[in-house]
Amino acid sequence: MATKEKPAAASVLGRTLDEVIAAMSPESQARIAERSAQLHAEVEGLKALRKLAQRSQQQIAQSLGIKQPSVVKIEKQTDLYLSTLRRFVEAAGGTLELRVELPGTGPFTLTGVGEIG
Repeated sequence: MATKEKPAAASVLGRTLDEVIAAMSPESQARIAERSAQLHAEVEGLKALRKLAQRSQQQIAQSLGIKQPSVVKIEKQTDLYLSTLRRFVEAAGGTLELRVELPGTGPFTLTGVGEIG
């Protein structure tokens, strides 16, 4: 017995993501746009941060006064000194803020952490 192919699945093939999203309901499109914005606001790791800043490892190394292989090592670390993180972020052209939330206080920015000198 021959099996029938699902027309909905076949209709997705050969179309771009933009075309698929455009065919969705406005509510679905809004949810996708919201989640996309959330994901763009979250940067996973220093490598992603550097790429978002459109900087090469060599450019970061020059700003930090280190060699490029050291940048690779820093990007792979999962536990950094805040001073190292601050310097890396500044070398990428950004600034570092440490946001803290405690029960009953709401969010606030902790200043002076990770500053050298």
